[in-house]
Order: sequence, then C-alpha cells, then structure tokens
Amino acid sequence: MKRSTAFEFSRVTEAAALAAFNWIGRGNKNAADDAAVKAMRALLNKMEIRGEIVIGEGEIDEAPMLYIGEKVGRSEPQDEDVAIAVDPIDGTRMTAMGQAGAIAVLAAGGKNTFLRAPDMYMEKLVVDSEAKGMIDLNLPLEQNIRRVASKKGKLLSQMTVAILAKPRHDEIIKKVQELGVRVIAIPDGDVAASVQCCLPDSEIDLVYGIGGAPEGVVTGAAVQALGGDIQGRLIPRNQVKGNTPENMLAAEKEIARCAEMQVPVNQVLKMEEIVKDDNVLFAATGITTGDLLKGVHRKGSMLFTETLLIRGRSHTIRRVESLHDVSRMDD
Repeated sequence: MKRSTAFEFSRVTEAAALAAFNWIGRGNKNAADDAAVKAMRALLNKMEIRGEIVIGEGEIDEAPMLYIGEKVGRSEPQDEDVAIAVDPIDGTRMTAMGQAGAIAVLAAGGKNTFLRAPDMYMEKLVVDSEAKGMIDLNLPLEQNIRRVASKKGKLLSQMTVAILAKPRHDEIIKKVQELGVRVIAIPDGDVAASVQCCLPDSEIDLVYGIGGAPEGVVTGAAVQALGGDIQGRLIPRNQVKGNTPENMLAAEKEIARCAEMQVPVNQVLKMEEIVKDDNVLFAATGITTGDLLKGVHRKGSMLFTETLLIRGRSHTIRRVESLHDVSRMDD
C-alpha cells in the first residue's frame, strides 16, 4: 500500500473522531456512531482507491452504517484495490457516557488480505511478539495464561490479562483472579487493549474476550503489523446471549451468512486466516482520552486529535498530533 494512501486513512479516522466529539457525554450512542459513519464515508469516497468494506457494521439493509460489501473511493481504473475493515467508534457507549478509551478505528489492506465474515460475535485471544505461537483457543484460558507466562519467564502473579467486562465473562474473570493473575476489566472497546498489548513495554500480557468480529479483524491488522499473535472464533448470537427466539433467529441468519461467505462457525481461526499478509495499515484516533490515545479536545478555536498509524510492511509506528481549525471544518 502506498505511503500517501496510508496517511489519507489517518485523515478518515480523524474525521470520525471529530464528528463523534460533539456527542461525547450526551447519552446517545447511536447518534455518535451515525456522525462518525457519515464522516468516514465522506472522506473514504474522496480517496483515490477502489475500496470495499469487507467487514463492518452489518449488511446492506442496515445502511447508513458502513456495510459489508459497500464500495468506497473514487474507483478510477488507475486506483489501488483496497479492502477495509472498519469500526467507526470502538466504544460507542463509552463515547455516549463520556468515559475513557473510545477510539475511531479502521484497517486497510490488499484486496484479499482480510477475513470476510458477517457482523457477529467473535471470541478473541491476543498476545505480543514475545508470546507468538503460544496461544490456542481450543485450550482453556488458564492453560493459555500458563503457556504465555512460561514463555515470558513470569510468575502467574506477574501476569496481567485484559478481559472485556461483560456479564458473560464474570466467571472467567473470577477464575483468572483466583490464579493470582492481575485482571484489567475493559468496559468496552477491546481494540485499544489489544493494540496496547502488542506495543513495546506494554504491561498487558494477554487480551481475551467475546466481542465483535469487525473489531477482531481490525485488531488482527494491528497485531499482524506489530508482530504479535491473535486467534479468533466466530460464535452465533444465541451461544453468547442465550436461546431467546430473537437470538435464535439472528443466529440462524449468521450461520447462513457464514456458509455463504465460506467461513467456519465455532472453529478456531489463526492469524493467517484473519489477516493473510503484512500488507496492512492500522489507523486509530482517540475520541475520549484513554491509555492508548489522547481524546479530542479544544485548544481555543482549535480541536486537537491524536492518531496512531501502524504500517505492516515497514513496521513503523507513528503518533500524529493535529490541530484542526473549527471555523474551517466542513459541516
């Protein structure tokens, strides 16, 4: 992927974060998400690419979300083919409640780089480059923690695991804590924690959770670029949320879509199946300040943003701080 194209994608996540800024703390996560989507789509359609959303927020009938299969970019014959995995806001509830750690995020790669899957649940396990090859989602989480600890030469009491703080994980969190392991419970938004896990000098040794598949693929791009490891498993809604009629119907649709897209359900997907090569770019801009990125904030008549830009081929990590003149911003 061209370097100039990579920087253009950083403008896309900046635009989404700036659009979400007005909805921080206003209690309306759907309005925040809608604003971020519209900002992303507008910028993507100005880029000199033949882009396709390969995993995003639902199917075509759920527009205005950036839907699976949506074509973006100017799409001229000379333009580059680009596959895009997107999550306009990772942490919509955090944005709506004014809580820390919400980000606007996307990943881009070659036409066949990313896993193509429905917007459904995905179980994920992430480690850094030091523990690469030591994880296996077919094994219990406790065994994975012990394997990673052994590889890193750490006692269990020296290990730190980040886990999504959802009711479905309450028992898992309790069991991990009983091992003497430190648990960081993430309220929402597992992408930021996974990226942190793979950055140099991170205190997080492993990230676990059942969250969204789009976030899993976006995370996979960053993990691939940083030399870490990820495994995932697509799980139907009823297995995560319970066997209500509504969940059973949603699960049937998810399983049918997986069959149509030729992707397995309830089967472990390794790194090379989620992100097939290192021709990837990961871009994330802070919406609310968290451990990974500073959030959008005013400096006089200007708005400040911080963006993390990671390129797989060159293994470069850039932090881009920008000031945006509010009076010159598009409505």
